[in-house]
Amino acid sequence: MENHEQTTTSTTHTTTTHVTAKARPPTKITLLILSFILLSIGNCGGPLITRLYFIHGGNRVWLSSSLETAGWPVIIVVLIVLYLHRHRTTENKPTTLIYMRPRLFFAVAFIGLLTGLDDYLYAYGVARLPISTSALILAPHLAFVAFFAYVLVKQKFTPYSVNAVVLLTVGAAVLALHTSGDRPAGESKKEYWMGFVMTVAAALLYGFVLPFIELTYKHAKQEITYTLVVEIQIVMCFFATLFCMVGMIANNDFKVIQSEAKDFELGQTKYYAILCASALIWQCFFLGAIGVIFCASSLLSGIIIAVLLPVTEVLAVIFYKEKFQAEKGVALVLSLWGFASYFYGDYKLTKRLKEEMQYSQQSMEMDQANSFV
Repeated sequence: MENHEQTTTSTTHTTTTHVTAKARPPTKITLLILSFILLSIGNCGGPLITRLYFIHGGNRVWLSSSLETAGWPVIIVVLIVLYLHRHRTTENKPTTLIYMRPRLFFAVAFIGLLTGLDDYLYAYGVARLPISTSALILAPHLAFVAFFAYVLVKQKFTPYSVNAVVLLTVGAAVLALHTSGDRPAGESKKEYWMGFVMTVAAALLYGFVLPFIELTYKHAKQEITYTLVVEIQIVMCFFATLFCMVGMIANNDFKVIQSEAKDFELGQTKYYAILCASALIWQCFFLGAIGVIFCASSLLSGIIIAVLLPVTEVLAVIFYKEKFQAEKGVALVLSLWGFASYFYGDYKLTKRLKEEMQYSQQSMEMDQANSFV
């Protein structure tokens, strides 16, 4: 895992050392593993719980989108734990309550509004498409992350990463050519295509958001600690939820929640349980994603999300008995091929950097030995 972090960092013009200055290597690895687990839970569980709401009678897209970030108050508990830890370990110094400065606050608030828009686009797509289809449509997300990472944080491309981008994009195109076969019963072709377009737009927008978060870290003009990352998560989710709640008010969602709960196929109690579970699971996704960016890079966060998409697809086929046509199989193979291409390129780059480092050290040792002769 350390090798991967070193590789990702060395492939950018500006390293992320300044971002993680307060995280020592063992702590950094622990945080990265924890963030990976949270991201995996959210990335696989979030779409499944959201789809569960829609297939059993839920039809409020703005409500569903707000739930993707509405769990942010839970993160306050994490902040309290971190505060108490600092208070115990710095007895002779005043304990800082809030680290975020105004400059960073406004930048994160803007990211939150973008996230709110992305939540709506994604929720609309999940409402119209089977999970196994929407998961594959989201595959080019990695391509969008790579592109915006190159533009915003100067992430370098390799032939292998370019190959991965092409394969992921072709995989989504294969689905676009044969989409009517898995259209849910009672749904028009126009609604299905709108779901397809909205899902692609969600992938594009979040592909921009992840590198933009990394860029915000870079230009924050203050030391980025994990406590500050948690504060960023709270502010970002607050404004994303606020954005979606404005949509809920305009769409009269608050007025119909009670009646929708009564008509829900699984019962009123399970209706509210699904809403609460959705908020908690999606919070795992966002906290995990922002944690991976803190420990490594936005590109690694995008890679993990992309790698987990086939897992989500398989889970949808198992739990929701969704169809798995030949086109989905081809798209899945292309996606896995793209992931393999990227990781093989990453392995080659890591190996080359190690060899260059060893050669450089040997050259320095020889120069030092010759200077004493």
